Parts: sequence; structure tokens; C-alpha cells
Amino acid sequence: MLTLRKSADRGHADHGWLKSFHSFSFADYYDPAHMGVGNLRVINEDRVAPGTGFGTHGHRDMEIVSYVLDGALAHKDSMGNGSGDRSKPDGVIRPGDVQRMSAGTGVQHSEFNHAQDKATHFLQIWLLPRERGIAPSYEQKHFDAASKRGRLALVASPDGADGSVTIHADASIRAGLLDGEERAEMALDPKRLAYVHLVRGRLRVNDRQLDAGDAARISAETRLVLEGGEDAEVLVFDLAA
Repeated sequence: MLTLRKSADRGHADHGWLKSFHSFSFADYYDPAHMGVGNLRVINEDRVAPGTGFGTHGHRDMEIVSYVLDGALAHKDSMGNGSGDRSKPDGVIRPGDVQRMSAGTGVQHSEFNHAQDKATHFLQIWLLPRERGIAPSYEQKHFDAASKRGRLALVASPDGADGSVTIHADASIRAGLLDGEERAEMALDPKRLAYVHLVRGRLRVNDRQLDAGDAARISAETRLVLEGGEDAEVLVFDLAA
């Protein structure tokens, strides 16, 4: 079964410096029919105005993945990432980068767009961890366009397979770029859930048309077919039911 979630039906917040679309209930947006899918709890499509950002704040017991679409985002945290320590990642994430932060027992962090003339456009994704109270950790990897062209590249997984970042959750994330005759397929476990989020462009998902910002919740299906892309960028989540 495939259920569409149209872009226009998402929650929306405009804070001036931050414009955000919420796929699931978040902050002041609450919809009991959209609290998440399986262990996926947040997909926020955020645009951060030039010279602004998220001040230092805390999280715990959550797997947080950031996926930048345009611009850059400077990350700094209580683990020392982004602090200028050469033994730690510099924390700046750009298009093609996937950042994973395991909040675990607790972490403080900030995210900032230092550009003075360009907004940063990114997706903020939260997944419930397999277990609570793990040690906080951080990871960042780059996946170039060629690695995602015409296929679904594994960018996050529980075991770091295929060079993906390691998330401490029963879930995986794949990213793809599809245009024209390019087509991608993958087998689905009908006992699990899949969630397809179209980042931009247009795409057919199991013969259903999606436009930018649309998503599809898929259950009790054995195959996913993505085709008919028009400059499409897509994320595919495999999730615990």
C-alpha cells in the first residue's frame, strides 16, 4: 500500500530567519495523523537566512542526520567538532555531505549559516535509536553526484555498509538522482516500512506521481520502482515497523 503525503499538506513555520516545512508533528505544528513513520520522527525542510542560525541547544537519545541541498551549514558541538581542533571534523556541511550526530546521553550543538548573501537549504532528519543512553558521537561523509546518479546510494545504515555513515537505529537511508530514462529499483521487506521523500524535481514512485516536497509511505509491498524523473533528487528510508 502506498499513501501520498503532499508537500502542501506539511506543517509550515516562518520565523523570519528560518523557514521550515515539517513532514511530521514538530514544535508548534501538531497533527496526530502525522507523528512519524515507524522509527522516523522528523523530516524538516529548512531554509536558514544568511548570517543566522540555530543557537546552542541540547538533544538526547536521538539519531540526527543533516542533508544539505544548497549553501553551507557550520556545526559546532560539545564533543569538540567545529571547534577548530584539527583532530576533530571542521563541522561545515555542504551539498553532498551527510552528517550524523548521535545525541545519546546528551549533546549541545549549534548550526550557523555564515554566508552573508545566500540562504542554506537542508533537511533535518531524526530517527529513534535502537537503545537509549549511548555515548554521543559524530560522523560526516561526502557522496558526490556521480555516486547517486541513476541509482540509490546507501548514505546511512546501522553497520556503515558501502561507506555510509553509521546510524544507531534500525533504519537505512538511500539517496538518488534520477532524470529522463534513468530508473532505480529495490526490493522491499513487506514486514518493514519504506518512506520516499522527494527532495526536488518530479518522479514516479510505483506509478504514482510525486512533485518536490511530496512523500510516499509504503507498507506491505515487495518492490520499489522509481522512474520518470525530471531533475529528481530523492531519499528512500527503510524503517522498522
